[in-house]
Amino acid sequence: MNALFARLIERGGFSCVYMSGAGVANGLLGQPDVGLTTLTEMAQSAENICAAVDVPVFADADTGFGGSVNVERTVQLYERAGVAAIQLEDQVVPKRCGHFEGKEVVSIEEMLARLRAAQAARTDPDLMIVARTDARSVLGLDDAIRRGLAYAEAGADALFIEAPADDDELERVGTELAGTGLPLVANMVEGGKTPLHSADELAALGLKLVIFPGLLSRVMVKAVTDALAVLAGGGDSRPLLDHLTRFSEVQDILELDALNARVAAYEKGDA
Repeated sequence: MNALFARLIERGGFSCVYMSGAGVANGLLGQPDVGLTTLTEMAQSAENICAAVDVPVFADADTGFGGSVNVERTVQLYERAGVAAIQLEDQVVPKRCGHFEGKEVVSIEEMLARLRAAQAARTDPDLMIVARTDARSVLGLDDAIRRGLAYAEAGADALFIEAPADDDELERVGTELAGTGLPLVANMVEGGKTPLHSADELAALGLKLVIFPGLLSRVMVKAVTDALAVLAGGGDSRPLLDHLTRFSEVQDILELDALNARVAAYEKGDA
């Protein structure tokens, strides 16, 4: 996930942008999502994305990058970056992608401390704190739902039960957490642990916030890989012209004309 993708998402008519921790790790570091990104790298990515779009930005903050005082600083930096929602999870540090094996979770009490720290640190009452649990893959769905209920009771603004394994589990999440009155997040990872559904299908199950965190990166990886094969085979980009966005269209996406207009106004003293 980066600011260019965010601009494309906004232009595509979507109501918000999700900054994926895996997306930042993959795109910024060229590394898998195993907890290698730092707070400052993630917060800077969030700031860049927020500056590029007007729609709300829902930003992954992994575990909060440490103990409760680290969570305080995480919330402060993300809020300063301009995010509308910050996602915190109950994995140990370092964390792993929710669809990887080998995850571990902290105790409910430790996650509740993270949530209390996040609530204390925010200054904008509209900043949503999204509580994610990865307990399904570690301790089972019953424990994950129990954690969701506890996180709701502690004041989370939305709940994210990661990696339900089938449609029955998705339905249980929607049904058993409906009483919290909180938005429920569904994570659609193509090839991941949860069966794929449309946003409408998930809404019918009670999960009305849907993220597709790896879709654009994986489309990009395939397109770039195919283009590089053509370039390596012939040393010529002309066979790819029908597959490219025009140079002028990219500058339109990046709002070059508006930037040039501001420069001209400053130079003329009309700003």
